[in-house]
Amino acid sequence: MIKATDAETAKDLAPATDEELLSRYRDTGRTEDFNALVHRYEHELYRYLVRYTGDRSLAEDVFQNTLLQVHLKKGLYENGRPVRPWLYSIATHQAVDAMRKAGRHPTVSLDQRSTNDEETDAGRLIDLLASEGPGPLAELQGEERREWVRSCLARLPDSLRQTLLLAYHQDLKYREIADILKIPVGTVKSRLHAALAKLQQMARADHLDGSG
Repeated sequence: MIKATDAETAKDLAPATDEELLSRYRDTGRTEDFNALVHRYEHELYRYLVRYTGDRSLAEDVFQNTLLQVHLKKGLYENGRPVRPWLYSIATHQAVDAMRKAGRHPTVSLDQRSTNDEETDAGRLIDLLASEGPGPLAELQGEERREWVRSCLARLPDSLRQTLLLAYHQDLKYREIADILKIPVGTVKSRLHAALAKLQQMARADHLDGSG
């Protein structure tokens, strides 16, 4: 039987949750907690920003600004609030502001992950668009597949592209996306449906749905 002291020791040795790290950093300013949080999310957030901006240099600047904003806004963090969507919200707003200042529109890059992940990203969207049974859209391979997805996503309105990127490339839940974009969950779902419908239209226009 585990003694209470043993259980407490095990709890003390368990890694702190994201929420515990951020709360502690807010209250104490310990750089170790901030660094631990950054270590957990730096690669994930950087890949997201590269994919969102399509520019590694700009993504690096946005990432650094995101970290600065996390530091500056730490006092606004409420205990128990999920940290991951909170970080994505800050990163997304920083990316939007940076691209607006640069006079650029968001793009989507699928080239920034490992080969397996890269193929999976494009493949998942293709799978959503492909009709039942084999067809030209489902048969797109490699760079042709990625280029088609990249081109079509770039033509979507910003709000639809942003929602699709968070849902299908970052695997965020509807509630998390709603928190990031500050919109109702129902709006997240309607935007995703609208985005996929537009991509279906593009597929038909490009004769990639098997009807051409």
